[in-house]
Amino acid sequence: MASLNGKPDVIFEEDDLPYEEEIIRNPYSVKCWMRYIEFKQNGTMSILNMIYERALKELPGSIPHNLIWLDYCQFLVSQCKITRSRRTFDRALRALPVTQHPRIWPLYLRFARNLPLPETAIRVYRRYLKLSPENAEEYIDYLRSCGKLDEAAVRLAAVVNDESFVSKEGKSNYQLWHELCDLISQNPDKVNSLNVGAIIRGGLTRFTDQLGKLWCSLADYYIRSGHFEKARDVYEEAILTVVTVRDFTQVFDSYAQFEESMIAAKMETTSELGKDEEEDIDLELRLARFEQLIARRPLLLNSVLLRQNPHNVHEWHKRVKLYEGKPRQIINTYTEAVQTVDPMKATGKPSSLWVSFAKFYEENEQLDDARTIFEKATKVNYKQVDDLAGVWCEYGEMELRHENYEQALRILRKATAIPSKKAEYFDVSESVQNRVYKSLKVWSMLADLEESMGTFQSTKAVYDRIIDLRIATPQIIINYAMFLEEHNYFEESFKAYERGIALFRWPNVYDIWNTYLTKFIDRYGGKKLERARDLFEQALDGCPAKFAKTIYLLYAKLEEEFGLARHAMAVYERATQAVDNTERHHMFNIYIKRAAEIYGVTYTRAIYQKAIEVLPDEHSRDMCLRFADMESKLGEIDRGRAIYSYCSQICDPRMTATFWQTWKEFEIRHGNEDTIREMLRIKRSVQATYNTQVNFMSSQMMKATTNATISDLAPGQLGLDDMKLLEQQAQQLAAEAEQDKPKLKEKILFVRSDTSRSELAELAKQANPDEIDIEDEDGDDEDQGPEEVQLEQKSVPTAVFGGLKEGED
Repeated sequence: MASLNGKPDVIFEEDDLPYEEEIIRNPYSVKCWMRYIEFKQNGTMSILNMIYERALKELPGSIPHNLIWLDYCQFLVSQCKITRSRRTFDRALRALPVTQHPRIWPLYLRFARNLPLPETAIRVYRRYLKLSPENAEEYIDYLRSCGKLDEAAVRLAAVVNDESFVSKEGKSNYQLWHELCDLISQNPDKVNSLNVGAIIRGGLTRFTDQLGKLWCSLADYYIRSGHFEKARDVYEEAILTVVTVRDFTQVFDSYAQFEESMIAAKMETTSELGKDEEEDIDLELRLARFEQLIARRPLLLNSVLLRQNPHNVHEWHKRVKLYEGKPRQIINTYTEAVQTVDPMKATGKPSSLWVSFAKFYEENEQLDDARTIFEKATKVNYKQVDDLAGVWCEYGEMELRHENYEQALRILRKATAIPSKKAEYFDVSESVQNRVYKSLKVWSMLADLEESMGTFQSTKAVYDRIIDLRIATPQIIINYAMFLEEHNYFEESFKAYERGIALFRWPNVYDIWNTYLTKFIDRYGGKKLERARDLFEQALDGCPAKFAKTIYLLYAKLEEEFGLARHAMAVYERATQAVDNTERHHMFNIYIKRAAEIYGVTYTRAIYQKAIEVLPDEHSRDMCLRFADMESKLGEIDRGRAIYSYCSQICDPRMTATFWQTWKEFEIRHGNEDTIREMLRIKRSVQATYNTQVNFMSSQMMKATTNATISDLAPGQLGLDDMKLLEQQAQQLAAEAEQDKPKLKEKILFVRSDTSRSELAELAKQANPDEIDIEDEDGDDEDQGPEEVQLEQKSVPTAVFGGLKEGED
């Protein structure tokens, strides 16, 4: 050991001499001191501590030497020198500028947390939070870990009340509040510095969307404190104030669990003391209280829903049902409901509350009270006229149920009386009492009562008043006319129909016209034929095609029974043009049937021709088959064949095999080899016509695919040759189709096909007894010339002549 410059306080070894000399030369160099410290790391702790102290003493404060402070503090902590370490941390904080403190505090706090004395760490944290209050959550967590819950609750309450505080852990203000509630409610014996009830109730007004959890926390605080009655009061207050079903469910479940735990604890205590459970009155009271709580749940839930919306009519009705068998509570509920519900804000019909209230009195045979309720109900300013009208009708029906017919009439007449200030039905600026006189519901009931119990004149006056107010419906018009007809006022009933027709337009007037025309024909028949015709023409003027069919059929029936046959045919002719397209085919069928019955089947030829022209292909095909069948039955084979030939142009052989089979059977019965050949030629022609478009599209598709495949394999020749071949085939098919089209009204030229003669002969033999022998040689046929064909003769059916040849043989 030696001393430098004769200074006895500086003791060093000979190996330290270079470092000492370097420090003497550069006493303010932090690097020199750090190299010296690193060199002495393997020495004794006391010497190293002395070197740290020398460095901190000789280095001026203007030079940043926080690294030396950090190393020195860490070195002291590793030596477990608690007091010296704490003092050194404090010296470092005083010596270093504030900007360097964040480097010291983490090490200082870690040192304080590891100390066995929490008080030291608490004091250190308090100093630290003055510099960094945003780290309060770290301090609160430490307080919880060491059991200082009162201090933790105070700090957490301060954080919650600080609106500018931002959690470093990303927690919201509500989450911090919830942590505070859990902390103070679950540890009532350790938290004494805060007013728990005031804090949680403050949260109830602050966080209205989480009331359930806060109420449960407050009740849990009193339960853990042993104040069970206070906890029960809190639960009762909660279930009577929450406004959401979720909060109610949380509070009620917690309340029920609390009561169950109280009963279980009481039963356990009773069994330990050896008492009889049946003689324990306190236990019986607890059980009764729990059963009452469970029974009250539907009513309590209904109260929650009504607090959400006190104008919910449906929930008020449910509340009345919950009180079934308790008249006093029912009356109180109805009274509260009609006083609470605002008709302008109501969900549902508020008038139903008044009606149900009155019916409750009626069921208990208190008619005077029921009438009082109805009278009050008629003075309520409802949102819609229909509500007030419903009240008046229910009022009248109550009197009818008790056979007070005159009273019912007076009530409805009072309801329909003209007010002093008239208003339109939909004028919302006026009260419903001034608009109910235009309610059809009340007028309809009054009309029914007048018909049943009033006079003819009073009933007629009611109907006339309905029409004058322009509130009648087609059914009201029909009822009025039927009422007049029942009393033999036929012309008056027809006038009622006319007034109704003047009120309405199509399609609403359809039922009135239909009933009017039917009744007029039943009444007069053919006596007033011209008037009936005028009515039908008025009805058909502007009649939509959808409703024309029924009126035209009535018109035609009138002409058939009381008019002229040609007029009936003219009506049918107009009907086929005026009805809807979907009903035109059915109308042609009726036209053909009636024409055949009146004029004979030959008269229907023109009808068939027109139907084939105007109907769509599907129905036109059916008409052609029926037309051809009729001609064949009349012996007009050529006409039938011409019809089949015409119809073939709209029959694709792939889709209409039935048509071609029918034509084939026709030729087998009535034709020969040439006609069968012609039928087959036409079939090929039609099929080619339908295939042309398909083949053209196929060629285009093949062209596209060929360009992408074959041309790639042999560019230059193969692709071009194949395309030319496809185009030639398409042109050839189109040319054949054009040549094969049948030429009407010209001489038919037969063309031989590949079909074998034997096959055609077999077809001809199936149904034609006058077969032609085609197996002879050609030379014999040329010598002999054509043979005469023997045709079978049949008598013409009488139905051909219809009603024009009756009485003749």
